[in-house]
Amino acid sequence: MTRKGKIMLLALLALPSVLFGQTVRKDVPELEFARFDLNKIEFLGDSSAFEKAFAKMDAAVLSGVGSFRIMHIGGSHVQGGTLTRRLRNDLLALGGKDGGRGMVFPFTAAKTNTPSSYRSRYEGEWEATKNTTRELPRRLGLTGMAVSTTDSTASVRIVLKARNAGADDPEFLFDRLNVLGYSADGERFPVVVTNAGDTLQGIRNEESSCWSFQLPEPQDSVKVAVAGTGGELTLTGIYLDNSSEGITVTGIGVNGAALPSYLRCEDFERDLKMVNPDMVILAIGVNDASGNNFSQDEFIARYKVLVQKVRAVNPDCALLFVSNNDTFKRVRRRGYLVNQNGLEAQEAFFRLCCDCGGGFWDMFGIMGGLGSMKKWEEASLAKRDKIHFTDEGYVILGDLLYNALMAKYIEHLRRKPWMA
Repeated sequence: MTRKGKIMLLALLALPSVLFGQTVRKDVPELEFARFDLNKIEFLGDSSAFEKAFAKMDAAVLSGVGSFRIMHIGGSHVQGGTLTRRLRNDLLALGGKDGGRGMVFPFTAAKTNTPSSYRSRYEGEWEATKNTTRELPRRLGLTGMAVSTTDSTASVRIVLKARNAGADDPEFLFDRLNVLGYSADGERFPVVVTNAGDTLQGIRNEESSCWSFQLPEPQDSVKVAVAGTGGELTLTGIYLDNSSEGITVTGIGVNGAALPSYLRCEDFERDLKMVNPDMVILAIGVNDASGNNFSQDEFIARYKVLVQKVRAVNPDCALLFVSNNDTFKRVRRRGYLVNQNGLEAQEAFFRLCCDCGGGFWDMFGIMGGLGSMKKWEEASLAKRDKIHFTDEGYVILGDLLYNALMAKYIEHLRRKPWMA
C-alpha cells in the first residue's frame, strides 16, 4: 500500500464517527419531509460480489493501482447525467485516479439532450434510432441509441467539459477511443480528427464491432468524421479511455427507456464487455411503472433477463438495485395524481434483491415515500412534471447514494485484516 493509501485508510478507519462524517461523507441539507435516516444499502442475499467489487476499489483508491468500474443504467434520470456526474465526482474526490471516461454518445446528433457532464455537437445530416421504438430499423447496442448518415460531410464532436462546471468537476483526458458501429451497403468508416487537426484512421475490430484509435497525446475532446464512399455509416457509441488505471463511472440512459427498451438491444452484451463493470447500478423502472397495467411479476421477470445479460459478461459483477422515485401521473381534467404503482415497484425491487443477491438502495423510501415528490417540487428540488428532479435535487440524490455506498465500503474495510 502506498503512503497516500495508508493515510487514506487511517482517515477512513481511525477517525471518530463525527469527524469522519465531516471529512468523508458529503453533507446534505435537512429535509423534514424526507427519510434520510433510511439512506443505506441493504444486502438481501449473497453479498460476496460487493466484497470483490470493494477489493477493486481498495486497489484503485488506497494503492493507486488497478481499476474500479461502475455502470449506472436507467432512463431520463441517467441521460440527464447530473446524478451520475455527482456520484462520479464524489468517488474521484476520494483520491482515486481517472481511469477513463467510459462510454459516451453524440446525443445532439440524435436531436436530444446530452448528459450534463460533457457536451456533444454535430454537423451534417444524421438519422436517429432509439431503443424506445418497438420496431427497430437498425441494430442497437449498450447505449440504446444510434445515429446513421450517408452524408460525407457529417461529423460528431465530444467535449469532456461539464455543463456549468464547478470546482468539484475534474478534468478528463483520453488518449485512445473506440468508435462503435457498422457500415451497411458500402465502404463508409469513421476517422478521428485530433485537436491538432490531424486525421487518424482506426483499426477495425469485427468481434467488438468498433474502430480503435490511438491518439498521439491526451486530449479532452475529439471529432469523429465520415470517410469512404457509398452506403450508410451507423454510430452506436464512443468509448473514451486512457492509459491510467483508476475509477470509471459510465452512465447509460435513454429518455423514456423501460426494461423492454434495453432487452431489444441486440448488441447489449457485446458492448458491455468493453465497459466491463465491477458494479452495475440498476435504476430502470420509472417508465415501466408509469402505466395503468403495471405487473410486478412481469417487471421482475424482465429484470432477471437483464441480470442474466450482465452476469454473462461478468459473473462476479455487484448489482445495486435502485427503487423508483415517487412520481405523479397527469390525468386529463383531474390534474396530477400520485402514481400508486410506486409502492408496487418498491416491493418489486425488494423481491429482485432477494432473488438476485444484489444490494438495495430504496430511493422511493428515502425521498419520503408515496406523494413525497410534491414536497420535493415545493422545495425547488423537483420539476413541475413531478417525475424529474432539478439539478439541485439530483445533486442531493447523488450525494446520498455516495454516502450509502461509502458506509458499506467502510464496513468492508473494517472486516479486512489490514497489515502495515
